[in-house]
Formats: sequence, structure tokens, C-alpha cells
Amino acid sequence: MNLNQISDNAGATKNRKRIGRGIGSGTGKTGGRGVKGQKSRSGVSLLGFEGGQMPLYRRLPKRGFTNIFAKTFAVFNIGDLQKAVDNKKLDTKKVVNEAALREAGMLKGNYDGVRILARGEISAKLNIEAAGASKAAVAAVEKAGGSLSIVVATPAPIGKAAAKAKADA
Repeated sequence: MNLNQISDNAGATKNRKRIGRGIGSGTGKTGGRGVKGQKSRSGVSLLGFEGGQMPLYRRLPKRGFTNIFAKTFAVFNIGDLQKAVDNKKLDTKKVVNEAALREAGMLKGNYDGVRILARGEISAKLNIEAAGASKAAVAAVEKAGGSLSIVVATPAPIGKAAAKAKADA
């Protein structure tokens, strides 16, 4: 069998409906839009139109706002880290940071850093670098003989700042 011999099963594909191709086609003249009126014209969007009544999206009050500068953190509990050490995903001799968690397959997606919380137990001696941590998590890690340091992530410069940084280097 060659690539030029491969085809779909009979009836697997269907030709698209060709609208406005003469009266004999069944969808000619008005093209399946009915007769006259606003919806028969092109470029019409009636989403949210309620026949002249005040639309629902305008009747309801506006509440709150979305902070466009908000940071999103990946959250890990110390129990999760201990489980990863037990499963040999994390090495106790290396620093546990965002890069190490990604390498272990525990962190996927875009985040502004990693936060460590205190749910669970930890017995492994880990050196952790995170963007944030709860006081209880810091105490639990230090009790196990490890250290937890807060590292502020600096965003990569963009635009003119990136060009200046590149020129300085």
C-alpha cells in the first residue's frame, strides 16, 4: 500500500452545502435565510438582543474588578514534595526550585513562581528555593533539617529594556 492509495471509508466524508447556487439547488435565491428582515442581511449580530427590552447584561450590576497585575503561583504542599522524594522524582542533594519541579514533571504551565504550604509531613532534608512559603511550611522544612529560602523572581526584560540589557552584556 502506498500513500496515494489511502482513502477514507465510504460515507465517512460529506460534501459541504453550497448555498446561493441557483433555485434548482434548493438553497438558491435567499440562500436559506428566509425572506427579508434584519437576519437576512449580511453582517448582522443579534447576540443579547431581547426585542427592545433592556438586555440582561445591562440590567445586572457591575461587581468587582480583575487585577491585571495579579501574579499566579504554583502551590505545592510539603507532603507533595515528600511523596516526590519517596518516588525518586526529586533529588535531596540538589536544590528544589521551579526548574527542578518542572524536570520532575510536577509543574506544567506558566506561573510567576512556586509557593510552599504546610499540609502533610516532611522527613527529607531538602534545600528549597520558592517565591513564597507559609510560616508553618518554613518551620516544618527546618525541623526536618532542610532550608527554605524565598527568592524573588525577576521578570525577563522586554522591548527597549531588553535591547539595553543585551547591549550592556
